[in-house]
Amino acid sequence: MKTSKSDISEAVYVGYIRSLFQDVGVLPLGAACFALVSLLLYHKTGGLVYLIFAGLLLFAGTFRYYLINRIDPQQISDYESALYWERRYVLWGTLHGLVVGSFGLVAMVWGDNSFSELAALSLVLGGTITVAGRNYGSRKMVTILTLALVAPLALGLMLKGDIYHFALGLFIVPFIFIIMKMADLVRTVLFTAISEEKRSASLARRFNRALNTMPHGLLMFSPEGRIVVANAQVVELMSFRSTKQMLGRSLKALLSRGVAAGLMERKDVQFAEQQLTRAMREGRDRKVLLRLTDGRHLEFSAREGRDELGVLTFEEVTSRIEAEERVRYMARYDSLTGLPNRAYFNEIVTEFMESSDPARLCGLAVLDLDDFKSINDTLGHPVGDGLIYAVADRLSSFAGDDVKVSRFGGDEFMIFFNRLEGEDDLVLRLDAIFEKLRGDVDVAGHQLRVQLSAGAVLVRADSDDVGAMIVKADLALYTAKEQGKNNWRLFETQMDAAFRSRQTLKADLRSAIEAQSLRVVFQPIIDVRTMQISGCEALCRWDHPELGPISPAEFIPLAEEMGIVSEISTMVLNVACRECARWPEHLRVSVNLSARDFHCSSVVDKVQQILSKSGLAADRLELEVTETALLDDKATTRVYLEELKKLGVTIALDDFGTGYSSLSYLHTLPLDKIKIDGSFLVDVTRNERSLRLLTGVVDLSRNLGLSVTVEGVETFSQLKILTKKVHPDLVQGFLFGSALTASGIETMSDKSWTFGGNTRTALNPASA
Repeated sequence: MKTSKSDISEAVYVGYIRSLFQDVGVLPLGAACFALVSLLLYHKTGGLVYLIFAGLLLFAGTFRYYLINRIDPQQISDYESALYWERRYVLWGTLHGLVVGSFGLVAMVWGDNSFSELAALSLVLGGTITVAGRNYGSRKMVTILTLALVAPLALGLMLKGDIYHFALGLFIVPFIFIIMKMADLVRTVLFTAISEEKRSASLARRFNRALNTMPHGLLMFSPEGRIVVANAQVVELMSFRSTKQMLGRSLKALLSRGVAAGLMERKDVQFAEQQLTRAMREGRDRKVLLRLTDGRHLEFSAREGRDELGVLTFEEVTSRIEAEERVRYMARYDSLTGLPNRAYFNEIVTEFMESSDPARLCGLAVLDLDDFKSINDTLGHPVGDGLIYAVADRLSSFAGDDVKVSRFGGDEFMIFFNRLEGEDDLVLRLDAIFEKLRGDVDVAGHQLRVQLSAGAVLVRADSDDVGAMIVKADLALYTAKEQGKNNWRLFETQMDAAFRSRQTLKADLRSAIEAQSLRVVFQPIIDVRTMQISGCEALCRWDHPELGPISPAEFIPLAEEMGIVSEISTMVLNVACRECARWPEHLRVSVNLSARDFHCSSVVDKVQQILSKSGLAADRLELEVTETALLDDKATTRVYLEELKKLGVTIALDDFGTGYSSLSYLHTLPLDKIKIDGSFLVDVTRNERSLRLLTGVVDLSRNLGLSVTVEGVETFSQLKILTKKVHPDLVQGFLFGSALTASGIETMSDKSWTFGGNTRTALNPASA
């Protein structure tokens, strides 16, 4: 083995050279022994040379000891310093070895008796014994010392002159190689030991680093249940100074320390200790979650170990638990109001109804804000959310152990009363809730009045489930809405019958549309100047096979609720265009389009296709749009109206004067006509103010280039005042007869109503 940096690592080489400068106490002892042997020869033979060698041997050994002993092995720290001190060590050792070898040669050659030869042989062999063990760290030193000691002795034997001594000298020579080989073997063994020690130390350091830097706490227990391994995380948690303090303790003692420190509850510790000890004893994996008194959470995991060792890890899972709680909260509670949501409310109410006295009375109320959509549409959703929050805040004050409040979605809330004395108790509670909810709230600078409707149901806990209660409360809410809103109703049995009847009517309406059994009639529209029919409005009629005629005021809202009103308007548009194409060319037809028709751009294509299919000129078709359609999405509706107008059709605003901001539409929308609602005519013959208002609207519209139709004309006095003072372009109403069939309109197309200076008519074609 070469002592070079390329053969062994620098650290090992440095270790070898350090070993040369350690434990050198045998050198002076050996020097003294060598000197005494030389003095013994001097005494026996009287040879002066032995006296000289005694001094040299003593001096060489002690001086070498002195030189080596004054060197601190720790200053040999790298390859360069090790190489430097190895060279000096070899120099000192060579001089010492030459002195010892020279003594052996002199004693062997010039000694005249067998005692001198024996002394030389003993001295040299005694010296060579220490060569491999003392100087293995430097192969150079081993080689030089071996040659310096053994070679002179072998030479001395061969110089004796006889064949026997010469042969003996030759036989000694192989010992040189044996000694060097032994030194190499010692070096190899020590190199292996050092390497393994370094590897073990490295593994130990890595294990220690991994053990003490891992995010989890770790404990290993002996078969007797005592701690044999612990890491820094456990030390920190349990307030120990070091891991050594923990060794030998039991899990119970360790957890009890947590109780003593005020971090854990004793009952929790007892449960955890039992579960974890059993899991480690039975070789099963088990997790136990402990909540510390400072709010943190620790999760202990018992795992099956090896060599009968139990392994227990733990980690702080506070962040995970808090995240899970946030997710659980988000899944159960409404993000805006913090109230239980629909799913969690159902869960709570179900648990309540299945517990306690099954014969007790429970109540459930559904609350819905009136006209909430208009707030979102006019003021924006943030304001609407603010109103929802304000109502939820007021409702929360009624929540308690037996009263649960929920935001069920949108502007709808639920209240569950777990225990009621009777109907009077429910009435008192709901009246108190309504009293507190009513009033104004300030939302982002807007003073909003809280107005809501509610439906409630009172049942025995064992008679209904949550779903059935909600259905009944919804039916009562629907009734409250129908009866004028801003009140609440208690569920009654007939409400269910009315609901079922309504559902049946919906099914029948859908069937009537699919069977195309709805019919279209036409109400005449009269030109005030000629008192002749200038056109008509297409109206839909439904003759139920069992119930008879159903009012459009009843089935049109049903169709809107079902989302099929567009199918009705398409049918009416088809029939109206087809029939109008057969009438005289001066007649026009007017068709109402619903708000839902303007939810999709296909309305333009639909009108174009129907006109093309029927052959009706576009300027003979008038499309009426209600303010409801404009409120849904004014910008989009305007785009569709402009595209429709490009087709050549006339656009009319229906029921003008009944909405919130009708005047703003007159100059922002592509309108050709307005139809003034009949409510303007109710007292126009008696109230001068109403007359001025109606006249002003007509004049304003005409100044904007719009033609005007007044609807709802039912008396001659109304017609008279319209023709003499208001001067609209067209009038429409039952005064001119009820709606006619398509053939009836064609028959009456050339007839006229004459109007004289009094309230009588000379001719009423509609009744002729």
